[in-house]
Amino acid sequence: MRKALTIAGSDSGGGAGIQADLKTFQELEVYGMSTITAVTAQNTLGVQAVYPLSHEAVNQQIESIGEDMGTDALKTGMLFNAEIIQAVSNKIEQYHWEKVVVDPVMIAKGGASLLQREAVTALKQYLLPLAYVITPNIPEAEVLTNMSIHTYEEKLTAAKKLHALGAKNVVIKGGHEENQEKAEDLLFDGQDVMTFTSKRMRTKNTHGTGCTFSAAITAELAKGANVHKAVATAKDFIQAAIEDQLFIGQGHGPTNHWAYRKKQHHQRVVMNHEVK
Repeated sequence: MRKALTIAGSDSGGGAGIQADLKTFQELEVYGMSTITAVTAQNTLGVQAVYPLSHEAVNQQIESIGEDMGTDALKTGMLFNAEIIQAVSNKIEQYHWEKVVVDPVMIAKGGASLLQREAVTALKQYLLPLAYVITPNIPEAEVLTNMSIHTYEEKLTAAKKLHALGAKNVVIKGGHEENQEKAEDLLFDGQDVMTFTSKRMRTKNTHGTGCTFSAAITAELAKGANVHKAVATAKDFIQAAIEDQLFIGQGHGPTNHWAYRKKQHHQRVVMNHEVK
């Protein structure tokens, strides 16, 4: 049984954070474990409150997993402050965990800050050099690289800068681009560049897309997939989750975490019917 660990914040609305990650792990058939860094009171309308845990509490949760169960891959999401970032980085090094996916969560869909300003420096100093994959959206990549990103060339330049900071593979997501027809993610592995394109959906129900996407990459890495295959599967997973809408809540609704499995089941039924 392959295992995946998420180190992130709890979303009481269930669409993002720890909840989204564990749902994604389950759907992709890996055993999910968690370390909670903060408890948030939030729903589809926004984040009403954030209650960060102490770095000691984060440490103890990771140690409980590291000393007994271990993990085949892990992801980080909302880390909130510099103390937690440094604590998480130290534990990753202590347990020699290599398949580390860093989703540098900074801002919630409704605009609430999920990472303190001074923590950006700690993220770049301690966590990026440990990242096997980093998955920023364009606003996050702009903060991390101190540059504006509007074109493909600028997106590639930003990816190369993040690689130079230590991340082995960089995925810059295209969800915030101005293109109204497609969303194009860029993967830079230090040598080659790959793009993953999907049709852009005109919907407000996109809460938790970044968490879900990075969790899907983590699950596939835990199962032994290479980074290119992991990103491709994650792209398919999140596209299905966005397309098969749930319409929950009054604001930015969550995505459908079981849509990918449902789509695969439908495809198998169709193929079996055609064979017969």
